[in-house]
Amino acid sequence: MRGLVERQLESIDEVVEVAGGAGVEVWLRGGWAMDFHLGRVTRPHVDVDWYCWRADAPRLAALLTARGWRPDPRMPAEVQLDLFRGEVEVSFAYLARDTARRVTVGAGPWAGTPLPAGMLDAPPGRIDRRSAPVISLTAQIEFKEMYPVWMPERPAAPRTPTTCPACGPPSRRPRAPAGRPDPARREAGRPTRRSPGGARRVAAGAEGSR
Repeated sequence: MRGLVERQLESIDEVVEVAGGAGVEVWLRGGWAMDFHLGRVTRPHVDVDWYCWRADAPRLAALLTARGWRPDPRMPAEVQLDLFRGEVEVSFAYLARDTARRVTVGAGPWAGTPLPAGMLDAPPGRIDRRSAPVISLTAQIEFKEMYPVWMPERPAAPRTPTTCPACGPPSRRPRAPAGRPDPARREAGRPTRRSPGGARRVAAGAEGSR
C-alpha cells in the first residue's frame, strides 16, 4: 500500500503541474483533501478525487491522456472525468456557476445544486514539500456530516444507501479488470458509491472520502 500512496502523491504533483501550466483550476476533495489540510497521510485511499470546472474538462482530459492516463469507460465523461494509469485512479467532479455566480454541481442529476459558500476559497494544503489546492475544511466537514444526502436546507440525514447532490451519481460499477484497482475494494466498512459533484460519492469528496 505504501507504494500506491507514493504513486497517488506523485499523481497529485502531476495534476497540479499540468493543470497549473494550462491555467486550469483544480481542487482536491475527499480523503486526500483532508490529509492535505492535516499535513500528513492519515490512511490509505482508493483513488484521488478532484473538482474542476465543467468547461475545462475536455482540455484537462486531453492534457492528461497525452501523459499516459486513460479514461475509465465505466464512468461517462459527461458526468465525471475518471482516468487511470497503472494502479492509480484520479477522478474530477465537475463544477459550474449559476446566474447568481454561486458554485454549483456541474453535471449529473444534481446539476445546478449550490455547493457550500466559500468552498473554493481555502489556501493550498500541504504534505511535506507538496502543495495542492483543496476545498475548504468547512465544506469537507459539511459534506461528511451530511452524508449520504447533502442538501443545504436539510438536517443531517440518517445513513442510507442514497447519494448526495454534491457527490455525483451513485456508482454500481463492475469489478475492475485484472491489473486495475477495484473501486469496490474500500477500507473496512466503506461502501462503494458515486456522487453528483463528483459522480463518485458524497458531494465534494464528501465523507472525508476515500
